Amino acid sequence: MSFTADIAVAIAFVIFVALVLWKGTARITALLDRRSAEIARQLEEAQKLREDAQTVLATYRRRQRDAETEAGEIVAQAQAEAERLRVQAEEAVTAMLERRERQALDRIAQAEARALQDVRSMAVDLAVDAAGHLIRETMTPETRTRLIDDAIEELPDRLQ
Repeated sequence: MSFTADIAVAIAFVIFVALVLWKGTARITALLDRRSAEIARQLEEAQKLREDAQTVLATYRRRQRDAETEAGEIVAQAQAEAERLRVQAEEAVTAMLERRERQALDRIAQAEARALQDVRSMAVDLAVDAAGHLIRETMTPETRTRLIDDAIEELPDRLQ
């Protein structure tokens, strides 16, 4: 009996294990399928998030390149403008210096002309004074009378 009881227990155990495996396997399979579906959904979501992140990263990199290009253009424009302003300022300074040089030369020429005129006036005044002095000193009354008479005779011819 021990042999048949052991065999009966073994057969009952095998049937029990088979039933547990058969019924439990379906339940475990269902749980594993749900878990597998959840993991697949999470993987798909992670993949979508990764693609979105790559798209955003590409957008930001493109914006960064565009900003760098624009900044380069702005710098180039600023340098060109600075060069243009430098050239313009040099031209303005050169023109101003030339104008001031001309003004200084004009003033010098005017001062020279005034000085020359003053010297001539002083020379004429001195010559007139000297001539008057010489005439007074050297001219006799007869010579004076004769010169006055000659000047009166020439007067009508000179007035015409």
